[in-house]
Amino acid sequence: MNFPVTRMRRLRRTEALRSLVRETRLHPGALIYPLFICPGEGVRREISSMPGVFNVSVDEALKEAEACAALGLGGLLLFGLPAEKDEQGTGAWAEDGIVQTALRALKANRRLDSLVTIADVCLCEYTSHGHCGVVARDGEHYSIENDSSVALIAKAAASLAVAGADIVAPSDMMDGRVEAIRAALDAAGKQDTPVMSYASKFASAFYGPFREAADSTPQFGDRRSYQMDGANVREAMREIDQDVAEGADMLLMKPAMPYLDVIRAARERYDLPLGAYQVSGEYSMLQAAFARGWLERERAMMESLLGIRRAGADFIVTYFAQDAGRVLG
Repeated sequence: MNFPVTRMRRLRRTEALRSLVRETRLHPGALIYPLFICPGEGVRREISSMPGVFNVSVDEALKEAEACAALGLGGLLLFGLPAEKDEQGTGAWAEDGIVQTALRALKANRRLDSLVTIADVCLCEYTSHGHCGVVARDGEHYSIENDSSVALIAKAAASLAVAGADIVAPSDMMDGRVEAIRAALDAAGKQDTPVMSYASKFASAFYGPFREAADSTPQFGDRRSYQMDGANVREAMREIDQDVAEGADMLLMKPAMPYLDVIRAARERYDLPLGAYQVSGEYSMLQAAFARGWLERERAMMESLLGIRRAGADFIVTYFAQDAGRVLG
């Protein structure tokens, strides 16, 4: 039937009607809040390119976590800023590493039992050169060694699981890392710890502010030889196929907004729990627009998250998690 018998606006007339027929919904439990853990005590240092986001010491991280739990958020994604770095990133698997220490503190606080703790697994925050793996040099040329890097990444994942991570999330984009991590977890008695793979992580300009937050800017070159080319959707599906075959339990797409089509393609193809990371550049550009009065803060924030959810993400890693949780609560 056509107009005037069919009037599409009938179900938009009131907020109650709009809510009744709403197809896609956000809820706090689907939001994951990233935390950047640094050494010290009482440290809460704002990241200049990410207003409202801080490097925090473990004691301050506990306060942030309690706020997240009170809002009903789903969990935390933990990144570490070690006191010292080296060529191989040994701080990534140290028993007293910064994230390992934070995990033990978080798990000791029973008020935080509702939060899932997700440990990012990568070497870039821990290496002196800022790359996500072992660097091989040949004169002025360099390359990132895949297999030796995978061995260290698996070692870091097992260490984080033993320290208390509910989920380990490899973000390095080395080939074969999921299979190696699964084997390392099983060998460490952590057969029940899920692997959430950053299955299609694209080499993106939208990571810029994160590199300030995590102090992980490469000291030479870039990451395009291991992170994905942003032009390739079919290759992204092959990457996910490989990670699923190796035992990934969950998938995480990164970035989100510039790659909504990839999220949708993955959602239509895979049945695994699927998340998306609204990365630092997405957050920072919205914050810049808010500061200038160009966008309405709450509406734009919620619309950006709704778009990611509508594309197919079951959960969203976002720096807006606390703000959005307050709106949704």
